[in-house]
Parts: sequence; C-alpha cells; structure tokens
Amino acid sequence: MVYNELINNINLININNIISFYLFLFIIFALLLSLVIDVLFGELPGKIHPVVIMGSLINFFKKKFINIKNWASGLMLVLCTSVISSVLLLIIYTIIKNNIILLFLVFSILLSSTFSVKMLLQTAIDVKNDLDNDIKKARKSVSYLVSRNTEDLSECFIVSAVIESLTENITDSYVAPIFYYIIFAIFILFYPVHLKLYLLLLVPMLYRLSNTHDAMLGYKTQELIYIGFLPAKIDDILNYIPSRIAGLFIVMSAYLLNLDGKNSFKIMMRDARKCPSPNSGYTMASTAGALNIQLIKKDTYILGDNNKIITANDISSAVKLSKLSIILFTLTIICLFILIYVIL
Repeated sequence: MVYNELINNINLININNIISFYLFLFIIFALLLSLVIDVLFGELPGKIHPVVIMGSLINFFKKKFINIKNWASGLMLVLCTSVISSVLLLIIYTIIKNNIILLFLVFSILLSSTFSVKMLLQTAIDVKNDLDNDIKKARKSVSYLVSRNTEDLSECFIVSAVIESLTENITDSYVAPIFYYIIFAIFILFYPVHLKLYLLLLVPMLYRLSNTHDAMLGYKTQELIYIGFLPAKIDDILNYIPSRIAGLFIVMSAYLLNLDGKNSFKIMMRDARKCPSPNSGYTMASTAGALNIQLIKKDTYILGDNNKIITANDISSAVKLSKLSIILFTLTIICLFILIYVIL
C-alpha cells in the first residue's frame, strides 16, 4: 500500500507539473499574441470594445448615484460596475472555456483591449504631422488629448502637451495592466485557485475599469467632487508602483538611445512630485530630463530645465523613447516571469 501511495503521489506531481507548464505557456503566448493584435490592428471596434462598454456602465450608474453628496456615491458606483463587468466576463469565459483554441484567441483579444500601445504612439505622431502642416489643425488634434484650453497654444506648448500626454499614459495604457497581469499570473501558477484563466483576465480588466472610472469621474468639479473621489484614489493606489517602474524604464531607454540618461534620472527624482497626481510625473519628468527640455502646464507644473527650445522634433524623440521603454519593460517582465517559473 505504501508503494501504491507513493506511485500515486508521483503521478499526481507529474500531472500537476504538466498542467502548470501548459498554464505557463498559455500565459506567455496569450500576452505575446495580445501584443501582436494591438500593434497590428489597434483598438477593437467601439461597439464591442470592453472600455466602451465600461464607459456606458459608468455613465448609467453615475446618473443613479450622482445626487448622493458624499464619497459613498463613488463606492457604490465602483462596486456596481465592477460586479457587472466581472459577471459579463464570466459569461464570456463560460461560453468559450471548453474550446482551448477559442479560449486562447478570445482571451488574447480581450487582454489586448486592456492596453493601447499602437494608439498611444500613433496619436502623438499624428499631432506632430499636423503641427508640421497646420498649427490650427494641431491645436484641434491636441485638444482631444488634454483637458486644457488649446485654442491659442503656441507650437512649444502644443509639443509639450503632446509629450506630456504620451508619456503620462505609458503607465496606464500599458505598464500597469501588464504589470498586474504578470503579478497575478505568478500567483495562479503556484497557488490552487478556481477559474484561474478567468481571474487572470479579470485582473487587468478591473484595472482598466478603475482607470476608466478615473478618466471619466476623477475631476474636482462641483459635479464630480464626491462621486469621483474614491475612483480617483483607487486609480492613484493602483498606479503607484507601475508609474515608478515606467519612469525607471524611461531612464534606461534614454541611456540606450544616447540621450541624457543621467539627467533623466535627476529630473525624475527632482520634479516628479510637482504634478498634482502622485504618479503621472515620473514618466513625464524622466522624459523631460532625457530630452533636456521643459514640459509646462500653465499654472500647474514645470518639469525639467529650459536647456533648449522645444520643437516638433522632440515629439519624435519622445515617441522613440516611449517605444523603447515599452519594449524593454515587456522583455524584462517576461524574462522575470520565466525565471521565477524555472526557479520555483
């Protein structure tokens, strides 16, 4: 009996190892496919895009809770939208879970909707092209990226606004969702939990929901001051670590591109906290330091030193810097995930 029990235990260990290995492969290749989907095709159509659906849910519950003049309104909105989003995702997962090919494809497509590399970089390039041809068109284009008034912005302030928007969004448009995806992937590899793949996808989805909460409600206006308070705080907490990681990858990329890496780190440490947000300054300030420029939002912050006149060409440099930072972060976090799997 001891022998049989030993054999059974060995067989169970082997089965668990095989399952763990296949799960490991699924996690890696789903991430890679989702990146390919985003880079090649960009955003999903609006009618089926999860973020658009999240936005509709937020608007619906905003109307329900907006008249509750305390922070509980935001809590109720966050809970309702989170529960409904989780249930919708569970329904999709239940439909596709028994077909591994369909599961892999849909999982990867949905994962790609939690970040936005192509649109992030292309938007900055488009404004730069507009600026090369017609400053009025560039003012109109940049108005979709920032909340400030852009009607009378000069070229240097347009360039600053574009670089600010681009680099600030490196965190929430890519680094943060992938960071939480990999962190939870490590967890599910080594701890027994039910619905592993569903939960693995739910984590970056809920991050994207939180980010959408903040984007739609996180303003200190008379209308949103109460309902937007908690969503904004949650977003700040979730972005705390990813924003600092993203800033460091900007610094590393500056060195690799023969930009001013030393100054990038110096300005990040000196100026990152000048922004109203506790997180957005890390990627913006490190970029300002790397390019030796000042990024200015009137009456709000000044990041970097005025070492040279900022021009449209700095947008191209910021795009290259952002692109390399994203690549380096992706390679690093995948390698760390593989290393942890091999060691443990």
